[in-house]
Amino acid sequence: MSALTRLDPIDRMFPELFRRWGLSTRITDEAPGEIRIDVTEKDKAYEVRAEIPGAKKEDIRINVDGNFVSISADVKREHEEKSAGRVVLKETYHGSASRAFSLAHEIDSRNVVAKLEDGVLKLELPKREGGGSKAIAIQ
Repeated sequence: MSALTRLDPIDRMFPELFRRWGLSTRITDEAPGEIRIDVTEKDKAYEVRAEIPGAKKEDIRINVDGNFVSISADVKREHEEKSAGRVVLKETYHGSASRAFSLAHEIDSRNVVAKLEDGVLKLELPKREGGGSKAIAIQ
């Protein structure tokens, strides 16, 4: 028996098209305006780690409303490649990025701690006392 390989000419057409124009076919794994997050739940708080490369502390906004958290930022990213002292490629991105999510517990917004280090925003979101779900008995 022979192994079959699926041939899809459309999948092969785009890299060839870019090669003809002299453009790179390298696709980055992150879009310039994308915020990637990790959320970890602890006993008394949530820890959020949000990657926001290209954003400065003064360009980031965090809002907490009950159990709803939103993060937005103005992002600026520049990349320049030189060859023999001349600029061959310059990619510049200026825009905004945002991410919002809901948590299972309400957040004590007065005690939220936010730190930015090397393009990574770290949030500690303490759970509000008395918040969360409660089982209701039917009478």
